[in-house]
Amino acid sequence: MQMPRPSEADRARFRALVPDDPRVEVKPMFGNLGAFIDGNIFAALLGADVGVKLPPAELDELRAGGARGFGPGPRPMAGYVTVPDGADARALVARAAAYVATLPPKAPKKR
Repeated sequence: MQMPRPSEADRARFRALVPDDPRVEVKPMFGNLGAFIDGNIFAALLGADVGVKLPPAELDELRAGGARGFGPGPRPMAGYVTVPDGADARALVARAAAYVATLPPKAPKKR
C-alpha cells in the first residue's frame, strides 16, 4: 500500500491548525505529521487529509453529517474522523486536543 504524502502547503496548513500550547508536540509520522499531547495523538496529516481523535458521541455526530473515516487503506482508524470540507478545522483540532488532554499520558516506547 502506498502511503499518501503531503505537500509542503499541506504541512504548513496542518501546523497552522495545531493549537499553540506548550504540551503539544508535532512530529513526523510515516512521512506525514502527527500532533501529540503527553504521547497521545490528537490530530494527524495523511496526504492532504487532516484527521482528529474525538469522543464517540462527537464522531457519531460528524459521521451523521457526512464526515468519513480517517486512515490509510480501506479500513479507517477507530476513534478518528477526517475533518470534513467546509468544517471549522481549527475548532475541530482544538476539540481533539482538549479531548486527548483528558486521557492518561502514554509511556514512551523503549527503543
